Amino acid sequence: MVKRAVTSTIVFLLLVLSILNYPSCAEEKNVEIEKIVSLAPSNTEILFALGLGEKVVGVTDYCNYPEEAKRKEKIGGYSTVDIEKVVLLKPDLVLAAYGNGEEVVKRLKELGLNVAVVSSKPETCIEDTLKEIKYVGKITGKEKEALSLYEEMENKIKEITDRTRDAKKVRVTHICWHEPIYVAGAESLQEDILEKAGGENVFSDKKGWHTVSLEELITKNPEVIIVSSGAGMGGEEDVAYNYILEEERLKSIDAVKNNRVYLIDADIIDRSGPRIVDALEDVAKFIHPEIYSENAQ
Repeated sequence: MVKRAVTSTIVFLLLVLSILNYPSCAEEKNVEIEKIVSLAPSNTEILFALGLGEKVVGVTDYCNYPEEAKRKEKIGGYSTVDIEKVVLLKPDLVLAAYGNGEEVVKRLKELGLNVAVVSSKPETCIEDTLKEIKYVGKITGKEKEALSLYEEMENKIKEITDRTRDAKKVRVTHICWHEPIYVAGAESLQEDILEKAGGENVFSDKKGWHTVSLEELITKNPEVIIVSSGAGMGGEEDVAYNYILEEERLKSIDAVKNNRVYLIDADIIDRSGPRIVDALEDVAKFIHPEIYSENAQ
């Protein structure tokens, strides 16, 4: 189980640290879309949220939400896409992401498939996710549904930021792995979540996902530590969370001393999909429990 968690985390970190140079928009072919293959969990969640679940015929090994996605044909991982299987599914549209790799996208296009790359680089803010939802809606004929989802998410974001805007900023970090320690730095989707939730990212001096030493974490002394569950993308054991709680050298950190180390579902905070607003709300509650307490006005 731990071996599986370690493997999935290595895959995750390789993806978020990669920035590929292929365009985000595919040649949009004027075809009726009846069969879709998704090459990323975030894409899969967007498709189902737009009511396109029945048209999804293939997904990655990591696509586990909603429950129905688990029953779809598996076409491999991010960088290990089984191209032959994708072709055999005869999709009208293949939804790719930056993590799939330039060669995979190029090969699928060479084979005559209609490929749309939803994100050509790691997202840097929640607004990127909202734009991706509208883009998927546009190329699948679900613009009305996409706009509805967009507005619903925007309203939820505003509701949360209105509550946290005037609250005292709390020093916080988001950790997804511990060997080595990986934290969310500047220009990352996770930093945007931390800040919108009323936090101050102690590692804003780092860019993107970044490794830090144990000493750096101790020196930054965050008041709140938020740790991704499992190991990201399918890991079952909360090894990073357990490490933060049990490592003796971290006992001096305020977050550890004051029992403010929180576990968050890796899938909702690490995926650029509709559930990102759920991650924002969870983080806001972790950082500012006083605002969300029953006695809060």
